[in-house]
Amino acid sequence: MKLLIASDIHGSAFYCKQLLSAFKNEHADKILLLGDILYHGPRNDLPKDYAPKEVISMLNGIKEYIICVRGNCDTEVDQMVLEFPVLSEQAYLYIDDIEMLAVHGHKPFPPVKSGTFILYGHTHIPKLEEANGITYMNPGSVSIPKENSSHGYMIFENGVFSWKNLDGKTEKTYMIK
Repeated sequence: MKLLIASDIHGSAFYCKQLLSAFKNEHADKILLLGDILYHGPRNDLPKDYAPKEVISMLNGIKEYIICVRGNCDTEVDQMVLEFPVLSEQAYLYIDDIEMLAVHGHKPFPPVKSGTFILYGHTHIPKLEEANGITYMNPGSVSIPKENSSHGYMIFENGVFSWKNLDGKTEKTYMIK
């Protein structure tokens, strides 16, 4: 299975279009959204082409491919307009015998066993950290990247995580041992 992992669209139709183009070009089986789908939040500037209603339409158009967890900017109102579940605080995925926990990252991470990969967003900064047998990975932000990072996403396929910009250029890879 090929999984595209993205976070923090924040209602940007401009960057959502680019993400969906990347999803198509990558020929991914599923897209995992790590929260903050429609609202830009009070701490962020408006992203380019802020148009949540357009984002709703684009994402609802591929709803059968989406797995999503709730971000700190996602609310019950968002669930009323999005046709895929958005309010789960976490999702466990088992792909190719790899255990992954998907969360947004604005709350403390729940306890997991050694060997688990925690996928999170929230900070808008791509990250790869390992501690106590757990690997923490952040794809960065689709629409509002921070610390001079690219607008981007991650791909997981055949035991390899790749961080990519929205043009599909690989910026970093991590191969599971």
